[in-house]
Amino acid sequence: MVSKDQGIGGAILAVCVIVAIGYLVTLFYPQWLVTVGLLSSTANVQFWVIAIPVFIAFVAILFIGAWIGWTMATTPPPKPIEEITTEIEDKKEEPKAEEAATEEASKKKK
Repeated sequence: MVSKDQGIGGAILAVCVIVAIGYLVTLFYPQWLVTVGLLSSTANVQFWVIAIPVFIAFVAILFIGAWIGWTMATTPPPKPIEEITTEIEDKKEEPKAEEAATEEASKKKK
């Protein structure tokens, strides 16, 4: 029995293989589009078969770059290391001061 994820993975694999085969056939033998009746002429088919994926990839890279830039522009800067180490040292000293105060209070009660 195939799980839902495995079925979706198999469908994605099948679609990718079919698109890859169609792409390669169209790139090297564009005449099949006329034979099947999808186009009346093969003029510029090979150009567009290359140009469209290159355009999509280029826009995707620009989108990723814009997303990185937006994230960098809207993220606040981190605290300086000196401030972080000071906070850590203060947290270590606070319990010691509380313990000393507790000990003094217990001595006064006795």
